[in-house]
Parts: sequence; C-alpha cells; structure tokens
Amino acid sequence: MKRIILFVATNLAVVLVLSVVLKLFGLDRVMAGEGIQYGQLLVYSIVVGFTGAIISLLMSKTIAKWTTGAQVIETPRNEAEAWLLETVRKLAAGAGVAMPEVALYEGEPNAFATGAFKNSALVAVSTGLLQSMNKEEVEAVLGHELSHVANGDMVTLTLIQGVVNTFVVFLSRIVGSIVDRTVFRTERGTGPGYFITVIVCQIVFGILASLIVAWFSRWREYRADAGSARLLGPQPMVNALRRLGGLTPGQLPQALQAFGISGGGGVMALFASHPPIEARIAALQGSPAR
Repeated sequence: MKRIILFVATNLAVVLVLSVVLKLFGLDRVMAGEGIQYGQLLVYSIVVGFTGAIISLLMSKTIAKWTTGAQVIETPRNEAEAWLLETVRKLAAGAGVAMPEVALYEGEPNAFATGAFKNSALVAVSTGLLQSMNKEEVEAVLGHELSHVANGDMVTLTLIQGVVNTFVVFLSRIVGSIVDRTVFRTERGTGPGYFITVIVCQIVFGILASLIVAWFSRWREYRADAGSARLLGPQPMVNALRRLGGLTPGQLPQALQAFGISGGGGVMALFASHPPIEARIAALQGSPAR
C-alpha cells in the first residue's frame, strides 16, 4: 500500500512541479499562444516516462533470471547451497522482509537483488563470488543485498527514473515546438525543425537526467553497506569490499548493473552506479571522506 501511495504522490508531484515551473517563467502563456496544449503534453509525458520504467520493474525478476541464467535454489543440492539459503533466511528475518527467492548463476564475482515488491524479491549470487570469498564476506554481501530489498531501492529507483523520463519527454517537446515556430518559422502543424530539436534535446536532457539517477544509485549503495553493517557489524562488509577491490567484478546485463554489489567508477564517475570501493570502506569506518 505504501508503494502505491508513493507512486500516486510522485505523479502528483511531477504534475505540480512542471505546472509551477511553466507558470513561474510564463511558459504556459507562451505555449498557449503557440497552440501547444501543455496539459495534454504533460499527461502524455507522464505516461511515456513511467510506463517503460514500471514494466521493467514488474518484469525485473524474469529478466534477471533470463539474462544471467540464474537458477533458483528450490531444494539445496549440496552443503554450500543449504548454507546460502539458511544465511539469506536469517538475514531476511533481521532486515524485516519475507524470504526472497535465492538463485545461483555462473560468472565472475558479483551479486544482485531485484523484484517489484520487497516481500517477493530475488537475491542472486555468482559462483565466482562464492569461490572468491569466505563465508563471513559472502554473508556481508548478502546483508548488503537484503538491505536493498528492505529499503525498497528497486521501487524508489524506478520512480526516480520515471520522474526524470517525464521531464525529458516534456521539456524536449516544449523546446522542439518553440524552436520549430521561432527559428524554422513553421506556421501550421509541425515541421522538420520540431523533430530534429526533439531528438537532440532528448539526447542532451537524457544525459543530464542520467546524472541524477546515477547519484541516487551511488547514495543507495552507501545505505545498503550501512544496512549490512547494522545486521552483521561493519568489519565483515569492510572485508568484503576489500576483497572485491582486488577482484575483477563480473559484468551484469545493463538493466541489472545498478543492482550489483560493485561496478562503475573510473573517469565516468559521475555516471557510475556505484561509488569507489575506497569511499565505501571509508564511509563504513566512519571517515567523512566520500
């Protein structure tokens, strides 16, 4: 129920903010003078902006299993799988969420959690992670993933993606209409200037929007690290991150990269879904460096 309320409130907030911005800068009058029905455009933008994000969220577990080849553990086949299930069960209880599906997939060290609802999530671990870490470190990684689930990060990230998508669709079409009429002097209908401007603006605005989504993604990684520390103490997560820092993380599909235990960084740090390992360790150790 809280997620439905959050979704409705987010949509109302988008409408309110865009309406205020238009009135504040007098763009509503300009658009009316140019024959642009901004109310209809706003509804269209919200539908387009949120539909793809929500469909992806609802299908996230199915997509994750299909793209990674993850196999859900129904009945443990060996001691390692039995330990994995029991550890996730214990951590889920500590995090206050229902037991998620637990899956294994072949690959280099990584893990992720996904799902539209926190009480029916999926936690998947690579075989490389289990082989590269000791049990305490794996448990810390699982605590991190269960914290993502408990925090509702998958839903929140979807809402943020939907909001920025809405702004991108809406603003690019406003700019396209204005440029088409004032620069290209199109008097009736829409000319080529509109379509060219919309494409360019969607690329530019999309890049700027991705900075916002990436910033939130990095922030929630710090929060999930802290969640693991609350469940198990900070040192196991610190050790796990140090171990990850010396490994080559397994590449996840594009749709799942933000949900992995590590990734991102480098020269494109502003677009990275994860903070640097050193910054995450510093945050766990109480250092102000971020």
